[in-house]
Amino acid sequence: MAGYLRTAILLAGLTALFIAIGYALGGQQGMVIAFLFACGTNLWAWWNSDRVVLSMHNAQPITPQEAPRLYRLVEGLARNAGLPMPALYVIHEDQPNAFATGRNPQNAAVALNTGLLDLMSEEEVAGVVAHELAHIKHRDTLIMTITATLAGAIGMLAQFGFLFGGRTQDGRQNPFGPIGALLLVIVGPLAAMLVQMAISRSREYEADRMGAEICGDPRWLASGLQKLEHYKQGRINHTAEAHPASAHMFIVNPLSGMRMDSLFTTHPRTEERVRRLLAMAPPAPPRIARRGAGAPAASPWGSGQRNPWG
Repeated sequence: MAGYLRTAILLAGLTALFIAIGYALGGQQGMVIAFLFACGTNLWAWWNSDRVVLSMHNAQPITPQEAPRLYRLVEGLARNAGLPMPALYVIHEDQPNAFATGRNPQNAAVALNTGLLDLMSEEEVAGVVAHELAHIKHRDTLIMTITATLAGAIGMLAQFGFLFGGRTQDGRQNPFGPIGALLLVIVGPLAAMLVQMAISRSREYEADRMGAEICGDPRWLASGLQKLEHYKQGRINHTAEAHPASAHMFIVNPLSGMRMDSLFTTHPRTEERVRRLLAMAPPAPPRIARRGAGAPAASPWGSGQRNPWG
């Protein structure tokens, strides 16, 4: 509950920041316009976020016929989580990674990079998918979409105010003046980014915890996170680099840090996530998940194949 309360407070703070910038740049009229704009952007993001992000990363749908074992694996994990089966997508990307999207559990999707499926064991795939299902169950996909939309809108609003020379909508001089308007352009988006980071990090810890419960063994996800962090080095995700606003949706940060990305990462340190997961592990490792729980004994992408679509 502490995680949910912290997220609610941070979201409220982000909305308040948006409205405050609107007031600073346009008085009461600017505040109302900013509020209506925030509502409009959130509504648009709520309805279209899944299609936009999947299209952005060139994700292709996976059918049960194309990857029967992987499909059954995800279906069983979704059953464990008490969720409907999400739509499955593959992204032809060498960097191992994954994300979930969708406005609610009934309209959710899980996308897996081919790099992840090529490198991971069945247990590690199960751990990663369980983490993404936890995001869906917590409705984090909606929360993070709204957060990203508000953060981006704050940057647009601050730049809009600066372009109008520091004057309010009714023609009066902005109380902050031109220098204050310039500071808003810099400080406003920075503050929004810090709040976005805090929300994202909080939700990742919660998804790790529940993901471990869904798949049945925290070690599976811990091992998957370690492998993701290790093998992403040297593999640049060019689509994520071109659209850094979507980076927070992935299970590990897909950005290479070539710019300023490493200073404002939206993910907790992988080492800390692994430490927390291992602290949850039972004394003795259980055997691989039962077939009845939806985890097949063989590779989830078929005998003699590294992936179901190559």
